[in-house]
Amino acid sequence: MDSFSTDNNQRLDRRRWLTSTAAGLQAAVLTDLFIGDIYGVETRPARSVFDLKPQSTHHEPQATSIIHLFMNGGPSQMDLFDPKPELDKRHGQAYFSELASEVENPTAAGALMKCPYKFSQHGESGQWVSDALPHTAEIVDELAIIKSMYTTNLTHEPALFKIHGGQELPGMPSVGSWVSYGLGTENQNLPAYVVLDDPLGLPVNQSQSWQSGFLPPVYQGTRFRSTGEPVLNLSRDFEQTDRVTGLEQELIAGLDRIHKNKRPGQLRLDARMASYELAARMQLEATDALDLSEESQQTLDLYGIGKEPTDNYGRRCLYARRLVERGVRYVQLYINFQIWDNHTGLTAGCKGACDRTDRPIAGMIRDLKQRGLLDSTLVVWGGEFGRLPIAQLPANKDTANAGRDHNKNAMITWMAGGGVKPGISIGATDELGFAAVEDRISIADWHATILHQLGLNYEHLYFERNGLKDRLTGVEEAHIIKSILK
Repeated sequence: MDSFSTDNNQRLDRRRWLTSTAAGLQAAVLTDLFIGDIYGVETRPARSVFDLKPQSTHHEPQATSIIHLFMNGGPSQMDLFDPKPELDKRHGQAYFSELASEVENPTAAGALMKCPYKFSQHGESGQWVSDALPHTAEIVDELAIIKSMYTTNLTHEPALFKIHGGQELPGMPSVGSWVSYGLGTENQNLPAYVVLDDPLGLPVNQSQSWQSGFLPPVYQGTRFRSTGEPVLNLSRDFEQTDRVTGLEQELIAGLDRIHKNKRPGQLRLDARMASYELAARMQLEATDALDLSEESQQTLDLYGIGKEPTDNYGRRCLYARRLVERGVRYVQLYINFQIWDNHTGLTAGCKGACDRTDRPIAGMIRDLKQRGLLDSTLVVWGGEFGRLPIAQLPANKDTANAGRDHNKNAMITWMAGGGVKPGISIGATDELGFAAVEDRISIADWHATILHQLGLNYEHLYFERNGLKDRLTGVEEAHIIKSILK
């Protein structure tokens, strides 16, 4: 039975409610105490695990917010930021035997395949970017590009669990949940962790990508929609005075308190009650945060809003800026199911993904910088793995429509702002782009660095359960990526 279910013996009928009225009203009067217990009164001496009050950091933070631009499907490193002249020279040569054990679909494996785009150096830093990303090339001096990251699984589901929760298994807290748990929220009227998903499709693990796992449910991501109401059922279908609304909320809070006191220790009940309180406070603030009517036309143009194919993703990038402006700790953006999963049709497919995201992301970086927000906001970009240097052929073996299969041995990611050195690249892959060989960066290293920039020590941020101290990085050895930090 669901932990929120009640049987007939525990349900408050009318008679029992009337006899409990005094206690109920008394609890209603204490609603503010309940709200403070979850969100806000600094004078409370002890922290509860359900607490979303701002928490002390382990060391001086370089960033106060994260914008995580997650690229569903696995972007191709050698077609975007990691040019491989040797791969171009050896285009069409057989190479399957050298990496047979690393191919997810061996029956479709082809020969080495060159990048279909042209690379050139950009900015004062001279960083290499392919012509599929012309707008990112213009802001490359803000980026710290990591060319030597790798993961541990070449299948979407476990790789997604790994990049989001540190392990290949479901049920682990996501990075955003760990950040919310460690730092709380700066704005009591908005969630600490907001997910801006794509209305055209979710990642294959769907909402498990932003779950709180074994952490209390209050730390899971709150999904904001990019069209219509930001949160379903947040606003009323009819007008009601503030006084009536306030009395209604006080009464409900009192009944919630009675219900909770009879069921101690139920984490999901605490989380649900907290979410109801937050929903009441979000009615104005969430709507305002996602109201773009006050933005100038110049800003809308910067993000590609009102134009295709950038409108949808551009809106969510602008929402992300507006949310971190308002104190949201962790904002995560997703893009249409598996848009980067170009098993076939690489030339058009990868370019299509770039066309949808390139201008909005570059515009957001510029906007954050000109508003003075980039220094305090760490922006991270990347997917769950990379791609192979060999072709993956369609069923008809048409090489003109080839793509690339999954690759766990090398993947590309970048960071910007939030105490990261701008205009640098670190690490290297082999001459074909198959494997990271220099300054190899693990997922645990990446997670540890994100936490570090927020003022959290990855070893000291843990949750005790079953007699063990669970961490985002698990039992893996992790290292801060100091070479990209100021």
